[in-house]
Amino acid sequence: MTVDIRVIRAGQMYRYYLRETVVGDGRRPARTPLRAAQEQAGVPVGRWMGRGLATLGLAPGEEVTEAQLRNLFGERGRHPDADRIEAERLAAGDSPKKAYRAGALGRRVTVTGVDFVFRPQPTIYLLWAFGDEETRLVIEAAHERAIERVLEWIEDEVAVIRYGKDGIYRVRPPGGLVAARFRHYEARSGRPLLHDHLLLSVKGQRLDGKWGSIHTTALHENTVAASALYNEIVAAEVCEELGLATEPRTVTPGRRPVMEIAGVPHELIRWTSRRSDQIAACLTELEHEYVTAVDDDGEARFLPVVSERARAKLNAIAARKTRPPKRKTQPLAQLRVWWKASAILTSGVAADVITSLLEHARAAAAAIRARVAAVVDVALAAVDVTATVFVMNEGGRFHRRHLLAEARRHLALVLRGRRRDPGLDEEIVAAAISTHCLDISEPKTTIGLLADYRLYTARWDLADLPARRRPPAPAPDLDRQPPADPGEPAALRPPGQDAGEWEIPRIPLQYDRAVLAGAVVRQKLRTTTAVRGRAYDVVAHQQAAMPEQLLAPEPADPDHDDQEPEAGRGDAIDMTALRALRKSRTDVEALDLTADRLRRIREAGTKMVNDSRARADRHTAPADADAVRPVRPDDQQTHRPQQPAPHRGREAGH
Repeated sequence: MTVDIRVIRAGQMYRYYLRETVVGDGRRPARTPLRAAQEQAGVPVGRWMGRGLATLGLAPGEEVTEAQLRNLFGERGRHPDADRIEAERLAAGDSPKKAYRAGALGRRVTVTGVDFVFRPQPTIYLLWAFGDEETRLVIEAAHERAIERVLEWIEDEVAVIRYGKDGIYRVRPPGGLVAARFRHYEARSGRPLLHDHLLLSVKGQRLDGKWGSIHTTALHENTVAASALYNEIVAAEVCEELGLATEPRTVTPGRRPVMEIAGVPHELIRWTSRRSDQIAACLTELEHEYVTAVDDDGEARFLPVVSERARAKLNAIAARKTRPPKRKTQPLAQLRVWWKASAILTSGVAADVITSLLEHARAAAAAIRARVAAVVDVALAAVDVTATVFVMNEGGRFHRRHLLAEARRHLALVLRGRRRDPGLDEEIVAAAISTHCLDISEPKTTIGLLADYRLYTARWDLADLPARRRPPAPAPDLDRQPPADPGEPAALRPPGQDAGEWEIPRIPLQYDRAVLAGAVVRQKLRTTTAVRGRAYDVVAHQQAAMPEQLLAPEPADPDHDDQEPEAGRGDAIDMTALRALRKSRTDVEALDLTADRLRRIREAGTKMVNDSRARADRHTAPADADAVRPVRPDDQQTHRPQQPAPHRGREAGH
């Protein structure tokens, strides 16, 4: 995600933001005024944002002062100009207690705000870092407009004020919200990283004029949807203004492709990802420790494979362990000179490409826009969005916000940097809910009746769809690391390999399964329903938007591809996209692993090892040891078995 969220509490956490965040992530010298510290750091001053400023007598774009920050975020939620209000009341003859209350915004709170961090895709801030002054200003303006749009969406659709007993009443803040925005230019590694900290106050005014607190849980729940909206808007704004286009790039095998500006070499992204490389190296070591960890009794402490949830926690630990100290900030003009010189010397990209990066991106965009039509099929999008969300959420249950985030990702993939019509994401979500989703809510509380918290699942059952048959997996290699039984001591390392080079057994990533499910469901609907035109075909804009290995072939006769499928093709599913997936367990049946299933898989693997050893000792083998289970003709037509890779496949799940 390109939008992160973190709560702000009065006290030590607020003082951290006042010492470092508001001055460009540098260390603010003691007893230095805020404005002077920002000038020394070379970062712009903070600016106020949000529709709620009118209620407080402030205007968008005004400078954020240190006193205002202290009152709103450090004094447990007071008016930004509480000092002035209190002085005026004292001058009017009010008591000190009454004058102090006049500057309060409702009850005092401990959590005074949340910190949203917005950063564009790497290729965008690379163009910002290496481009000319005009390019830099265009990208910064697009970045600001995207933040404004996301904040408006939060004000209109996400933020709620809870009040009443146990917070049973919820209301949108009609006056809007208040936020302070601070801009940073670089990452901890010293590489370019354009990003803004949006300090959003939790204070909001109700219809009756009383002040309440925004429910921060709702903000956390919708962070993914906010990130998808920001990515879509900032890419569209930059592409439309500079004549560029986006393309999907796979950063991590098995995970969702990232939409980046076409024509920017991937080596430049690698040049900026020094922190990512450090985290990845540390993560590999942590994963090996995880799967081989044993307790005092020699029993495995954790599961013998690394699940996505465990990987996410280990990744957070790796990020903390490799986090470098903050650097002294420098003026942006000096940073841009250093960045370009460093990229030319160390990135491996030719100097003429770096100096004319915008022209290379425009040339790539011209080729993409010439062959990619900006066509969004709502029916097709509803199928893809529902299938992806259904597979990627535990138990196949999801909320409306999950569909909304996926719909925005789908639009970014299809439109390739073009602006879309307002409300198109909501239209896709409405089509998905009405056509492919089943409401399974059983509300026991008032919140369960709200539209945002209705619980859905898919109307179709993926277990009913045909599944690939697999040949028996070979017995596991005892020399591979880590050992099949984590309770045993680790075997000797292979010569010339460090611990970080061992292959760690992992559960297949959910996006692999989601791609498979979407392709199968799309074909299933195409062969069982009367479709209009090419609604469920892989059309031109999809072919250009997806990697080549995931594409289905073009129809044999484009002039007649809108006809109904021929008789006898109802059972034939085009497996071009499915065969290109990783050689892992990505069947459409249930793939969730429980502790009991993993234990049985490990025991079965151990038994297979013992049996193979016994057969090797006797120098005999059953005639059918290597035989492949017979496959029916119809299964052979639909599913082409693949040999699973080591530590993968149904039988080699350990």
